[in-house]
Amino acid sequence: MRLYEHEAKQVFREAGIPVPARYGVARSPEGLDGLPVAFPAMVKALALTGGRGKAGGVRQVRDPAGARLAAAEILALRIGDWPVEAVLVEEAVPFSFAAYLGITTSPETFMPVILASSRGGVDIEAAARAEPAAVLRRPIDDSPAELPPGPRDEVVAFLSRDLPGADAAALAETVTRLYHAFQNADAKVAEINPLLVLPDGRVVAADAKLVLDDNALFRQRPLLRRLGLAEPRHDASELTRDERRARAAGFKYVDLLPEDTPRDPGKLYVGLVPGGAGYGIFSIDEVATIGERFLGGRAVPVNFMDSGGGPSQGMVAEMFHLLMDKEIVDVVITSRFGGISSCDVFIRGLVACLRDRRAAGRRVLPVYGRMVGTDLPGARAFLERARAETPEALSGLELESGNRRIMAEVIRDGLAKALAGRDRNG
Repeated sequence: MRLYEHEAKQVFREAGIPVPARYGVARSPEGLDGLPVAFPAMVKALALTGGRGKAGGVRQVRDPAGARLAAAEILALRIGDWPVEAVLVEEAVPFSFAAYLGITTSPETFMPVILASSRGGVDIEAAARAEPAAVLRRPIDDSPAELPPGPRDEVVAFLSRDLPGADAAALAETVTRLYHAFQNADAKVAEINPLLVLPDGRVVAADAKLVLDDNALFRQRPLLRRLGLAEPRHDASELTRDERRARAAGFKYVDLLPEDTPRDPGKLYVGLVPGGAGYGIFSIDEVATIGERFLGGRAVPVNFMDSGGGPSQGMVAEMFHLLMDKEIVDVVITSRFGGISSCDVFIRGLVACLRDRRAAGRRVLPVYGRMVGTDLPGARAFLERARAETPEALSGLELESGNRRIMAEVIRDGLAKALAGRDRNG
């Protein structure tokens, strides 16, 4: 669940992180008239998506007329295909430097990672691709409730190199308090971009992003009430492209990596089509564990997926299409434990996907997995006929039937083969 900027800043303020003075939120240009604004001020689009500044959704204004004009123009925008329905009006903070500070969760270890850079106010992913040394990534082992001094001091030292005049104590306090807010709110992401360094060395969070873990919202009812939210927000703009695609197709899907994550050439990115929610969670954990224990930490699970009970053949095909259309995915691991669902419907959907993609010249990825349970004899017979009829289309499919081997072994062998094949072919 994403928070709007003014909501995230309220959480940061409660955690002791300095933020600009807030004058109010308005849903129309006329709504600014009653706000106690001191100029110059900032008028900012409130939208649950990135890219507001590039889209013209952040303006500095110097008088009431300019504020109303900026509000009118911003409220007419669509950012990331989503309309802007409100604007935040707050203090304009003079500054000397802008930095970036964020905390997220590693998809490989599920531990917090602090990201820091003196290149604030920019797309941090693009900055990392263009100049990797400009971004510090500091994993925090064992996810302690409070940030230990060692990692804190490392982040402060990294930032201080390129932020002359920044108060090291103020930086340290902000890093510590941001980590506290991240843990205390059960967050997936806590980000300040930009973190402004003022002429006197103090720091201020000029922007704020906070994404809460949906699975922990039951613990965050007090926080939601403080933000004026009676219920968790489930806004469609929170979804990634592929999450929206899956919702339209009728199945549950969650991206484990940020949208447009840059590819690490040393990693194997693993898409997962499991046989249910439990198998989905198991598959994520097993891919990460096997990758860490046997593959040098090179295997990265990309997604969670759940078809629900009794998916149609078309839905099964779309689940595989989605992952094969996803550029970062290298290999697909699948499991079908036929209970409510049918192994026969599953294999027909998978084969249809592979045949359609091969015929259309679309990318076909290796698929490794296992199926067992309801309608297994019919599924096995169909797969044998399909292999005889279209061997080329199914050449990358290695699917075991029956429960002679546990799924963990199937995953391990599949990842090892996929990694060896990828390394061999460059």
